[in-house]
Amino acid sequence: MKMISWNVNGLRACLGKGFLDFVESEQPDIMALQETKLQPEQVYFDLPGYSMYFNSAEKKGYSGTALFLKEKPLKVTFGMGIEEHDREGRVITAEYPGFFFVTVYTPNSQDGLRRLDYRMTWEEAFLGYLKGLDGQKPVIVCGDLNVAHEEIDIKNPKSNRMNAGFTDQEREKMTILLQNGFADTFRRLYPEARDRYSWWSYRFHARENNAGWRIDYFLVSERLMGKVKDSLILSDVFGSDHCPVALLTEAI
Repeated sequence: MKMISWNVNGLRACLGKGFLDFVESEQPDIMALQETKLQPEQVYFDLPGYSMYFNSAEKKGYSGTALFLKEKPLKVTFGMGIEEHDREGRVITAEYPGFFFVTVYTPNSQDGLRRLDYRMTWEEAFLGYLKGLDGQKPVIVCGDLNVAHEEIDIKNPKSNRMNAGFTDQEREKMTILLQNGFADTFRRLYPEARDRYSWWSYRFHARENNAGWRIDYFLVSERLMGKVKDSLILSDVFGSDHCPVALLTEAI
């Protein structure tokens, strides 16, 4: 199976930068998007062979996720079932016979960490949600988790410490998630890999200089790790300030 996740930073903009050509070329079984920034009625495009599911924020032009699926799932749910956290279109879950697939766009703590307290509440709720799914069948979760977990995951760790996405609190929540039965597939396969990033600021020629952050992930339940064939960062793909990440697995 081939699964791809991409924070497109506005799907309408990304459609004008080769998004459909990318999907046609890659032909993923599952294509997961974050930060779509649209309501479904605001866009129309043809993607033959895929069922499309959108979870949009109540606030227009903000947040949002989507799943494009080749194989029809048993069920698709939107959000975590917690009203406080389900207004921004951040989670979609597709259930298949052998696993749950979750795409997530984790809230950003924002400048001045003004949303860090909410982020901590979200993290606790999302961990509980994933553990509930994992108790039923294995889980694959992907998306923009808005955290560079370790110093190896960010170009300039010292100068960025306690900035949004690299606070001690956010990193600790990621550690706790992994301690609860989930594996960071890229880091598990490539424990020493450096300078491998999935997001670059639009400022200061960051992408040109590869001054980036690895904040986009594929995590799997530990019992699925043996089926993982590869975990990729597609840094040569443009169209957003993020690049896509991919997971290749045996049939599940």
